[in-house]
Amino acid sequence: MIFGIAALVTALFLVVGVVRDRRRLGNAVWLGVTLVFVVLWLAFRASVRGGWSAAVFGYAVVVVLLGLGFVLPVALIANGVLMLRREGFRLANLLSLLAGLAIFGVVAAFGFATARTGPAVDAVIGSLLIVAAYVAFLFVSLLLYSIVYGSIGRRTGFDAVVVLGAGLIGDRVPPLLASRLDRGLHLYRREVAAGRTPLLVVSGGQGSDEAVSEAVAMRDYLLRRDVPDEAIVLEDRARTTAQNLEYSARLLTDRGWTGRAVAVTNNFHVFRAAVLARRLRLRMQIIGAPTAWYFLPSAFLREFAALLAQNPVVHTVTCGLLVGLHLLLTLTP
Repeated sequence: MIFGIAALVTALFLVVGVVRDRRRLGNAVWLGVTLVFVVLWLAFRASVRGGWSAAVFGYAVVVVLLGLGFVLPVALIANGVLMLRREGFRLANLLSLLAGLAIFGVVAAFGFATARTGPAVDAVIGSLLIVAAYVAFLFVSLLLYSIVYGSIGRRTGFDAVVVLGAGLIGDRVPPLLASRLDRGLHLYRREVAAGRTPLLVVSGGQGSDEAVSEAVAMRDYLLRRDVPDEAIVLEDRARTTAQNLEYSARLLTDRGWTGRAVAVTNNFHVFRAAVLARRLRLRMQIIGAPTAWYFLPSAFLREFAALLAQNPVVHTVTCGLLVGLHLLLTLTP
């Protein structure tokens, strides 16, 4: 009963957080905590009922553990190899491969801990498992809430559509950026069909390996698709997502714009961009564009690492407290 009540309470906090501002990072944590309490409630119910309920829950746990301990890391390693072949050798393209190897390492550490006992071994291995569990909890919470965030919210009624830039190949728009532009163009045409005259802001500066700024290449892409030049606003200085959002909002303000804006990026990038928009105090929601399936694992891992880096002290202190409590319980006679 207590786990069910706890799940209802945390779900209430989640709903309140989403209603207040669905861009809140804490919403992802409340979602994760709610799911943990739901699983504990199901486990408790299965243990009380016994019989087939306990058996089904036990089999489900075994399947999940096998999936997390073997299927998932194998899939991540395979995806990492595919990323290296298609996207080249870069650290960002190694993330899924490294994550798969890390999961195998955690599984091996758990196996070592069960084979050898002793206070010192239990303390070290237990600490590693606690940190791994904390990171896994945050990753699953953020991944699930990113999907929720991208699935809810307004889809029409925008006075401005901001398309966030991504890297060019020379002066050419690659598929990743083209998907953002196509989604922004779809939103723009829908507003035009409804009788509105929205602005299309293309945001992105020029990198050292790019022949033109991203904004210029994006404008040319839209002009070739019959978007009027007067409907396009160039923001050609931004080098980061935060600058994309801030500089674009400033351009709109300078033009006297006071309406409702939406920013378009790829689906894996949606929630982090939304968190940044909230931190910048911008009245702007984010909509995602499709991404090639093989690109998603590494992309989500990169976004997860970036979100963790925004609050390093909080995560370090939390892990330290959890590990400290474990060491206290393990090493105290």
